[in-house]
Amino acid sequence: MAESILIVDDEEIIRESLSFVLKKEGYSVQEAENGKVALEYIKERAFDLVITDIEMPEMKGIELMENISRLSPETMVVVITAYGSIESAIAALRRGAIDYVLKPVEFDELLVKTRRLLGDRRMRLENKLLRSEIHRHYDFDNIIGKSSAMQRVFETIKKVAQTDGTVLITGKSGTGKELVARAVHYNSKRREKPFIPVNCGAIVENLFESELFGHKKGAFTGASMDRVGFFKSADGGTIFLDEVSEIPLHLQVKLLRAIEMKQVTPVGTSHEIPVDVRIIASTNRNLEKAVQDGKYREDLFYRLNVVGIELPPLSERIDDIPLLVQHFVSRYATEMNKDVRGVDHEAMKLLLAHNWKGEVRELENIIERATIFAEGNMITTKELPAFFGQSTGSYSFGGNKPLKEAVAEFEREYIGHMLRIHPSKDELAKALNISLSSLYRKIEELNIPSQS
Repeated sequence: MAESILIVDDEEIIRESLSFVLKKEGYSVQEAENGKVALEYIKERAFDLVITDIEMPEMKGIELMENISRLSPETMVVVITAYGSIESAIAALRRGAIDYVLKPVEFDELLVKTRRLLGDRRMRLENKLLRSEIHRHYDFDNIIGKSSAMQRVFETIKKVAQTDGTVLITGKSGTGKELVARAVHYNSKRREKPFIPVNCGAIVENLFESELFGHKKGAFTGASMDRVGFFKSADGGTIFLDEVSEIPLHLQVKLLRAIEMKQVTPVGTSHEIPVDVRIIASTNRNLEKAVQDGKYREDLFYRLNVVGIELPPLSERIDDIPLLVQHFVSRYATEMNKDVRGVDHEAMKLLLAHNWKGEVRELENIIERATIFAEGNMITTKELPAFFGQSTGSYSFGGNKPLKEAVAEFEREYIGHMLRIHPSKDELAKALNISLSSLYRKIEELNIPSQS
């Protein structure tokens, strides 16, 4: 759609000349003979750019500008002024005009300015839309999960996002730790600043300091230029230290100092650089045990673990599997431009019964693969890998039931079956890979006899 320009001038020859030139460039152009008429047009529609004379009857250009900033703040204003009235152009710039042109108007100069201004505006709007889409994508309301375990995670994200508190996210690989970290960042006051993810396990040990804190040219062999580290790159925003358990013990003290002092020292200098970053860390290991074993600094652990968010495994949130499945089906069907709308009953039974060792990431990969091979509008058992169904037992939901009821029935039968194998609740919780409190809650919610 052509960008819209409103030309306001009491001299008809100027209006018509400017309109002719701009229309030839492909812009949508409207004319107004004074500020009062222009204001009526602006009340009816928004213009991308207004080019207005300053001295006009009915309403002067400065007054028109003030009304534009109130009614349509996204609209840019360029003022036209006579050579001898440059002071009025400066006054207009102080009141919000984006630029000015002198009479007699040089058409080439005006076109250059118009292209530049509208190009810059287009880029700003695109960036604004992109940021809005990023924020929407990482809104914690869009992290999939209705289970009580995930609701507790949402509540924690909601509270911690409003602060600058350091967060430690724990959970198995594939549970979505980075997604939660991004949700915290994009719902915080730092959302407009960078989010810098750092995979601590992928950094070569002798380059760790350089990667995080930067270095000066010549600091070591191969340092051919100055480098800004991850901490400085995240200045004003958030640094996400993924798999923070992998940081070598002798380097942990340097990370602790950077966090506590809010400053970093690039390799090859003694100059400390202040940084303002929010720290979010994650790990799939038990850091408390690592501290006990002498493999992790206790002071760093407590500095990172100001607020802890533990992500539950899929085995503790079976209720969420249908929601996750539908989410991934919709995403990949859209990306692949395929009319796949969901998963049929038999395939869902297998997905619910599967032992998801790779957690949500594994489930996503399975659904992506199934969507690729799907021939109809529903994914069936034949689109699932051959190993599905080998450990599902003889459980059958039977009949047509609402999905929530079918999930509850499967859990009831499966936990009852496992209870006969593991009469001890402690052993059963370990076999199901859930906490003892979660097991007791399930038994009560599903009304499972204690001696099934």
